[in-house]
Amino acid sequence: MDSSDWDERYAGRELVWTDRANEFLVEFTRSLSPGRSLDLAGGEGRSSVWLAERGWDATCVDFSPVGLDKAANLAAARGVTVTTIEADATSWRCEDPFDLVVMLYLQLPEPGRARALEAAVASVAPGGTLVVVAHDIENVTSGHGGPQDPSVCYQPDDVTRVLGDLETIETGRRIRVVSTPEGPAEAIDTVVVARRPTG
Repeated sequence: MDSSDWDERYAGRELVWTDRANEFLVEFTRSLSPGRSLDLAGGEGRSSVWLAERGWDATCVDFSPVGLDKAANLAAARGVTVTTIEADATSWRCEDPFDLVVMLYLQLPEPGRARALEAAVASVAPGGTLVVVAHDIENVTSGHGGPQDPSVCYQPDDVTRVLGDLETIETGRRIRVVSTPEGPAEAIDTVVVARRPTG
């Protein structure tokens, strides 16, 4: 899907996704001191808004201007400010690295996935943290929801092999419980958290 496809998907007044922060983002940022954050391929901005509410200087990058407009509106409704940048996650490069970089559910096939991950890694400042969460390939056959195309689903190694000098804090598969009309169901996510050394 290109940016016009996502513009069309985001065109309705309601949010396509929930306005609640991802549980793994909450878990892994709880102990961090607020600084500058980047949400790469941030869509409608729910992660950036949540971070801004907690004192982060939040930036949301996405290639859909319609999604970014909704991010700005959500920020305004919550009484916070989020910087929005219209750019493609597979080619964007930052000039001033961030204390926290998150990339959540950017489901791309290779080679776009590797390019986006490399952009995320390059955006992490010394001492900064990277959080990557995505629908795992095992979710296609054993989990609930998410894309059913294995080529856009992740494995932890897809992320760890492009981390460079970042030190891994956690890498693996995590279960995320989701609500359905039939009751709770389990989704399987790839979750990788890493930190760039200060020295």
